[in-house]
Amino acid sequence: MSDDDDFMLEDDDQEYDFEYEDDDDEEPDADLENRYYNAKARKEDDPEGAITEFQGVVDAEEEKGDWGFKSLKQMAKISFHLHKHQDTLRYYKQLLTYTKSAVTRNYSEKSINNILDYVSTADDMAFVEQFYQVSLEALSEMKNERLWVKTNLKLAKLWLDRKEYGRLTKILRELRAACETEDGTDHQRKGTHLLEVLALEIQMYTETKNNKKLKELYHQCMGVKSAIPHPRIMGVIRECGGKMHMREKEWENAQTDFFESFKNYDEAGSPQRIQVLKYLVLANMLTDSQINPFDSQETKPYKNDREIVAMTNLVSAYQRKDIGEFERILKVNRQSIMGDSFIRDYIDDVLRNIRTLVLVKLIKPYTRVELSFIAKRLNITVEEVEELAVGLILDKKISGQIDQVNQRLELEQRSTDAMRYEAMDQWSSNVSRLCTTVISKAT
Repeated sequence: MSDDDDFMLEDDDQEYDFEYEDDDDEEPDADLENRYYNAKARKEDDPEGAITEFQGVVDAEEEKGDWGFKSLKQMAKISFHLHKHQDTLRYYKQLLTYTKSAVTRNYSEKSINNILDYVSTADDMAFVEQFYQVSLEALSEMKNERLWVKTNLKLAKLWLDRKEYGRLTKILRELRAACETEDGTDHQRKGTHLLEVLALEIQMYTETKNNKKLKELYHQCMGVKSAIPHPRIMGVIRECGGKMHMREKEWENAQTDFFESFKNYDEAGSPQRIQVLKYLVLANMLTDSQINPFDSQETKPYKNDREIVAMTNLVSAYQRKDIGEFERILKVNRQSIMGDSFIRDYIDDVLRNIRTLVLVKLIKPYTRVELSFIAKRLNITVEEVEELAVGLILDKKISGQIDQVNQRLELEQRSTDAMRYEAMDQWSSNVSRLCTTVISKAT
């Protein structure tokens, strides 16, 4: 994977050691090299002593070079571990002066990226913000626009994760401006960066539940053609699109977006694919689809995944219309299913769906059914049964009325002749359409 994509990868808690081989072919100074590795050997047992020795390497180097650069990286790292944030910042500022000529551009970029990832774990946000500000100023001076954009994207992601939406908005505004031409239109050569910016913005509006702005950005993302984004970026955008459709109760559109999001996350190797797969299952049940979401070749390998098996069983119970088993699975796996606030928001809709399906199946043989009988079978109150039945009658999914005095559901039975005539009429219409199609193709 190219260095361009590093910043959008999932945080895997990797501990960066700030160690990279030099790109130059020059013979290293043996004395400085030995002093550097002697200092490095002391950093675990005697970190303060190691810093002193690393400083000796920096001081001994006649011209700024690799060993001084490496030493400053170690000094910054050790100081950070010792929670000496101002020392960390001081060594880092000194290190940045080496990036102008002492080390290669590629090497310095990798080092800056890794150091920023490292210090971003700090709880002191004033320190983190100062650290990023120093980096951005240095990159502007170096005229390194590519790394300036990447560094701003890192900072924006940090503010997003910490729900600092005011600070995030300011950075996104700057990043959007960097992706535009002088007349304010999108720069065609910066489509990939634009999508990365939009992916962060769309996440912000998803979390703040601003569906109007979310919809606007979603359609803008879908309209960007001059980009070859990392699949994780498209995974983020399609996931947010799915959540947008869910809020509007457009279950089928949500299902489509979640499936595309899952495929992109899967291609990127992102663990978020499991969570999105759960969302896909949720949307599938809300569409009343009888197609098992785990039948596709993309999702099948995850059918028995430890984190997803509860959802697999939930789909199976749903399609069998086994309300008892469905509720048992929800209860037993409460944390893995209901632990996600997004899923929790829609479980009531899923329960309503399955209860509706079971109710329709339950009343088929009857012309008159006690509401208490249905309530017992569905394990809900009589009032909830009445609400479900009213909804079905209004949606014309059943024909009947509720006798509130006797607490009964009275169902209308159409005559056999009426049903036969309706079937013949439907058959006649189908034959007519078929004839029209055949004639139009023949001419």
